[in-house]
Amino acid sequence: MGSIQRFHVGPRLSETAVHNGTVYLAGQVPDDLTKDIKGQTAEVLGMVERLLKEAGSDKSRILMTQIFLKDISEIGAMNEVWDAWIPAGNTPPRATVQALMAKDGYRIEIVVTAAQL
Repeated sequence: MGSIQRFHVGPRLSETAVHNGTVYLAGQVPDDLTKDIKGQTAEVLGMVERLLKEAGSDKSRILMTQIFLKDISEIGAMNEVWDAWIPAGNTPPRATVQALMAKDGYRIEIVVTAAQL
């Protein structure tokens, strides 16, 4: 049985857990709530990229992504940012749904599972 490595451990959650070569990220939300959906998406994808790198992975190794949008009508604008960010030929399985957000101002939350390099 492999060990579990956790990063950025808090009282309620860890930002990242790694087990048997798989990287699990907590839901990532933007810090700047004044940004529109494109700005928040870019910010969150930057967070995802940094956390994956820290855990020994990268965006080409994403196994599954779950995206939660406050307003599903913004999926087109969000997809513009996503499509420019994700490496061609490495698009992972993905689910995108409309959801109530935990905090006013959040337009997006992204959860990622990836393989280590």
